[in-house]
Formats: sequence, structure tokens, C-alpha cells
Amino acid sequence: MPSISPDEKPFLLKNVYTRELLEGYAQTLRRIWPAFPVESFLEKVFDANWEQAELKVRMRHISACLRAVLPSAFRESAEILTESTRRFAAEFGEKLTFEHMFIPDFVAQFGADDPDAAIPALTDITRWTSAEFAVRPFLLRYPERMYAQMLEWSNHESPMVRRLSSEGFRPRLPWGMGVPALKKDPTPILPVLENLKNDPAETVRRSVANNINDIAKDHPAKALHIARRWQGLSPETDWVVRHACRGLLKKGHPEALALFGFDAQLSTVEVQALRCSPRVRIGERLDFSFIVKNIGAGPAEVRLEYAVDYLTSTGKISQKVFKIKELSLVPGQEESFSKYQRFQDFTTRKHYPGAHRIGILVNGQERAGMEFAVEP
Repeated sequence: MPSISPDEKPFLLKNVYTRELLEGYAQTLRRIWPAFPVESFLEKVFDANWEQAELKVRMRHISACLRAVLPSAFRESAEILTESTRRFAAEFGEKLTFEHMFIPDFVAQFGADDPDAAIPALTDITRWTSAEFAVRPFLLRYPERMYAQMLEWSNHESPMVRRLSSEGFRPRLPWGMGVPALKKDPTPILPVLENLKNDPAETVRRSVANNINDIAKDHPAKALHIARRWQGLSPETDWVVRHACRGLLKKGHPEALALFGFDAQLSTVEVQALRCSPRVRIGERLDFSFIVKNIGAGPAEVRLEYAVDYLTSTGKISQKVFKIKELSLVPGQEESFSKYQRFQDFTTRKHYPGAHRIGILVNGQERAGMEFAVEP
């Protein structure tokens, strides 16, 4: 594949909040509440600071602008916003729409003092736009009530609500407010995951796997205990278990590898003839190739990965592991691989000039490695 030109700018998520989108939403609110001041709302949103604002700041700003023009009573304003999501879901079906996530954010920001109104609102809102971030402050403020609520949601008729019971309950939800108690002790989460492990909705099962992967970062023994119990129950749970253990597998955890038939101490598979470009410019790609060969007298089950030691802005090393393939090799069999890794900058990853390293991993153990230079 050709490398991406450094002049090509990736789409920025913050730009999903267009004037067209927000004007259309404002018109929807006017149909629900005829007094909604469309022009005043848009003027407040697109102020002098709008262009410089990043994604989360824009989302929070829209919430604040809604607060300024909707009825002052939280229950009344929340009902207007909730009704908008009910209408969208009725017309278009339940979805995980990203562009309307300022609606659950409104509930999180301005409804924390009124959980009796806020929690039912989130139940409806999440059927159109996920409330996974919005439930976090409620988990912190009302833990016992919310633990029971998450369990109740796990039995809801809507797959979007069931997904919320797992996704909002993740100990390490990316970009979400931290819930230290769940990192320390994920026990309250486990009954929810048990209810959802065979859920008919793929999006729910994926959330369950992500939740267990979070748990594994702090409590690998708990995660592996769940994996062993669920493995073999159904094709669905087998997928969940495999995806849930991906972090442990990338770390070369011996018990996780053994769960899927891989020996962390395998010594009969060699990595030969590793070659990679001696240098790569930021914006281009690093090409590399190698051979794996079974030199043993018996068959070998191989999980093949490569690891890149990235140089960070502070001069430290941050290693990232990437899966290549899982394969079986009979005695004497060899396989050749040609791969590449892009060094394109994105908002979620920046590259820095200097010495880097690539390693080829067999069942979590490095079998060959080379250094290369990243250049500006």
C-alpha cells in the first residue's frame, strides 16, 4: 500500500459538530418544546472560542449552551432532551450515535443532584446515543444504587441498555471518568457480565470482553478464572474469552497462552532472516520480513506477534505489541512473512525521531530483533 502523504489531514472527530447538525437538532427541540430559541442556541454554541476547542470541550460547551436556553428545572429540560432521543430511536432504530453524545453529557453535568430523574433519562437516552460516560459520576456518587441499577440494566429488553450495563461499568473505560473502587475490586461487575456472556447482540458481547480485558490489567487471576469457566460454553463465549484475554496474551502471560494451547516456553520455533528498513521517515512505513521455522521433532502451536519499541516525547521507550497470526507448524515447516508498520502521526499517536527497535515474538517471547532509526 502507498504511504499516506503527510499533507493529508485525518478527519477530526470534533468536526462532527457541524452547524447543519446542531441546527437540525435545534429544530427537533423546537418541535418538542415550541419555545426553544434556535438562533440564540446556535449563537451561543458557535462563539469566538469554538474553532479552537477540541472534542470534549465542544461536547461540554454544547451541553452548557443547552442548559442556558432550556427550562431551568432539570427535570423539565431533561425530559425535552430525552424525548428527542425517543423520537430518533423510533424513526431510525436504536443506535450508538456519536454525534449526539452531548445529550447524556447534559444529564451527567446537571442531573447529579437528581438521580431519580437522571437515571431513568439515561435509560432512554442510551438507546440512541451511549450514556457510558454519563453514568460514571453516578457510579462515584451513588455506588450501591448504581451497582443495583447496572445489574437491572443487564436484563433490559434493549441491547443498547444491556451494553450500557457493561460498558459504563468498565474499571478502565477509555476517556471515561475513573472509578477507583472498581479498579480495586471489580466484584460488583461480575454478576452483570455473567448475565451478558451469551447475549444475542454482538455489541454487548464485545463490551463484556472489553470489561474483562480491563479487569485483567489489575486482577489477571480473576480474569483468567472467568475465562476458564466460560471457555467451551458456546461459540459466543469462546469469542468473548479470546477477546477478553488479548491484553494478557500480548503480555505473554503463560496461563493465558496455555488457555489457548500455546506454550510460553516453546523453544523449537526459530525466527530467521529478519530484515527491516534501517530508517523510516515520519509519515512513511517501515517494511520488514522474516521466516519462522519449526526445528523440533513435533508439531508446534505458534502465536506470532511483533513488538515496536517507540521513543516517547520524554525519551523513554513505550512498547506496543501487534498480532500477526496464529498457526500450526509441523516438524521442519517454515513460513515467510513480509509486513509493514506505518509511522503516520495521528491525534492518538505521535512519533519522535531517534533509535527504535522491532522484535518478533513467538508465544510472547522475543526470538529476533533489530534496531532502526525514525527520521523527521
